Formats: sequence, structure tokens, C-alpha cells
Amino acid sequence: MKLFSTNTCYVPKDLNSITQSKNEVLPKQGGMTEQQVQKIWGSIESLYRTGNHPLISVCLRRKGEIILNRSLGYASGNSARGLAQNAVIANPDTPICLFSASKMITAMLIHMLDETGEINLLDPISYYIPEYAQNGKRRATIFHLLSHRGGIPRVETEVTPELLFDKEQILQQLYASKPISPAGAHLAYHAVTAGYILGELIERVTGQDIRQFLHQQIEKPMEMEFFNYGLKPEFRDHVALNYPTGVHPKLGTDLYLNHVLGGGLQLAVDVTNDPRFMDSICPAGNIYTSAEQANRFFEMLLNGGQYKGKQIMSPETVFRATLPTSTTTIDRTLIAPMRYALGPMLGSNPVGVFGPMTGQAFGHLGFSNILCWADPERDISVSILNTGKSVVGTHIPALAQTLYQISKNCPKIPKEQRRALFGTDRTETDLV
Repeated sequence: MKLFSTNTCYVPKDLNSITQSKNEVLPKQGGMTEQQVQKIWGSIESLYRTGNHPLISVCLRRKGEIILNRSLGYASGNSARGLAQNAVIANPDTPICLFSASKMITAMLIHMLDETGEINLLDPISYYIPEYAQNGKRRATIFHLLSHRGGIPRVETEVTPELLFDKEQILQQLYASKPISPAGAHLAYHAVTAGYILGELIERVTGQDIRQFLHQQIEKPMEMEFFNYGLKPEFRDHVALNYPTGVHPKLGTDLYLNHVLGGGLQLAVDVTNDPRFMDSICPAGNIYTSAEQANRFFEMLLNGGQYKGKQIMSPETVFRATLPTSTTTIDRTLIAPMRYALGPMLGSNPVGVFGPMTGQAFGHLGFSNILCWADPERDISVSILNTGKSVVGTHIPALAQTLYQISKNCPKIPKEQRRALFGTDRTETDLV
């Protein structure tokens, strides 16, 4: 990457040559017009033209219907260095790493155990993992970890690929770690740490590792070909590779990422392209799936936990999991105003992480511009996956425009016409 460069990828003049779609229905079936859909897709094309993403894969459902399910770009071979001769054009089924959007799925697995009475969210973690009680963490609860108030937002030692690939080593470090603040005291995004503890909790309670549990509870009943931690070898020839893009990280990006993740931009990219990462389980960040399958999961939540007549989880569980745990607060890790539920990130009014007037939306971001969310007021579920790991770059205005176009062209549905998803409407000020 060049020091004084926007570090953008090759963008062909004809985007249709690298665009593929699958299983889309007519806009009117989702209560939309062709013009509204084109406004949204046009904004995504404009985002792609910034050159910050080798691949953008998008799925949008409205009223339960697939309105957009498209891939735009290359699964591999396109980077800031140019287009390789063996570059591979992606398709809507291309596996992509969700990064931190994986946290949302991990959180919902925890809520499913709470639903069946196998755990209680207000129990101390040490009740299930006695080793966690060390150094002042005895009273830290599952609730604290889900709401990013567990006091252990970062791994104390240097984060290396070898550490991330070794679950037992990182767990031992987390057991021995001393919290930087008492559990419940401060909001500080747990980028990596909480996931490993929650994954271990699931294993000790169920006797299954979290990969097996996800397959049994969600991946198999929802007919997902691949929606799990890591990626099976048979799918790796088709996986989308991640690439560093955007303004050179040494100008500030690495400093920020070290604060959040414990490692820089190149580390994040290298780790997720490594077959060892696809072999491993990282509950906070290594679910590989397609945009449609990620969207299918959020549509299930939007539908009160139901998929094709199967009750994956109860409406009450979805409702509790998506209730705010606080008003908008400065996150001490992300250094940004955030709203969280017990696992999900939440939208806000007048503007939030999922666009303008999204006070009831819930979902999660993934490094660096991955967005997956559902919005009950608009009856939409959205997944925007990409492979350009640009934190600071020329894409930011275009990304904001995409979120604006989705909110504008998927207008709020009158209350009396909405699906009875949770049994009640929530407001932005609802608290647990």
C-alpha cells in the first residue's frame, strides 16, 4: 500500500459485467416500486465505484420477500495493487467472513439457552466457568458480557494470529485477566474477549462446542449450506478474500484498531484469509456465510423467531434480546455514541449506525463496513457484506448515502399494517 494514496481497487466501467443476482422477486411483492429499488441499488453501485471494496454482496428483504440479492465485484484477485489475471468474479452465494457481525449470532445462541432455562442471564459467569472468578471477576454476569459492560474489553497481551488460533491459550489469559473496571460500570465494546467466554459457556452447558450447537439450533433447521464459525474445506475455493484498502493505516487507523482489536489492519486481513482461521472457532468474529443467509437469520428474528413455520426461538426471546440496555452512551472502546441491547447493536433517531430514523432497528456491524440489521418499523432485513477493509477512505459519504436510500425508499409501515412481530411496539427509550 502506498503512503500517499487512497489505496483503491480496480473498478470496471461496466458494473453489469461483475454483477450477479439470484431469486429476486418483483418489487411490488415487497410493497415497493421499481424506482425505489433502483435508488437503493444505484447507491450501492456508487459505493462500489469508490474502489474501496473488491466485493459488495447485498440482500434486502421487505415484508418477507427478497427484493435484492446481488453480488458486485470479485471474490479474489482485486486489490489496491490492481486486478490480477486470475481474478474471480463473485456470486450471491460466495462465502464472506462476517467479522464482528458474528457476535449477534453468538448472543442469540446464549439467549436460546436462557429460553430453555439452561442458564440465567443474571447468573455470574463463574457459576458455569469457575476459573473465570479470578482477579475480581467473580460477580461479573452473562448480562454484563452481552451488554459490553464486562470490564474486559481487550486481551492484555499482544494479539497475534497464533493466539487467535489457540482457543485454550486465549481462554487461560481471559480467566487470569484483571478487569479494567468493575463489571457493569462502563460501556466498552468487547471486540474479541466476550465471544470466547460465551462460546466456552455454551460448551460447558450443552456438552457441544459452539459450532455444533449453532449447526443444530440454526444452520440445519434454517437450511443454511454454510452459516457457521470457520468454513468447511469444500467451500474454501470459493471464499471471498479480504484486502486492506483506504487511507494508509499508519496515519491513524492502526492506532485506533490496536485500541479496539489489539492489532492493526494488516493483522485483521491476514488472519481472516488464513485457512487456520477457517479451521478455528472465534465466536466474536469468524462466521462465514453469504449475504442472503445472513439476511435469512435477521429475517427470522424479524418474524418473531420463526422460519418457514419452524419456531427457531420464541418471540419473547427475540423481544428480550433486542431491548435497549441504556440510552445512547459514549463507548469507551469505539470512542463513539452507541446503543446496545443484550448482544445486538441498536439504531437511533434521528440517525444511527443503520441510517436515519432507525430507532427500532437492531443488528450488528462487522469490520470494517459490514452491516446486518432488521427494522420492524419498515419490515425490512438487510445485509451488506464487503471485503475491502477500509476504515478511513473515500467510501464514507457513499456508504452514508446507501443507508439513507434504504431508509428513504423503505418507508415506515403504519402500525396497523405491520406484522405482529414482538407483540408490542417499542420506542427508542424502552429500557430493560
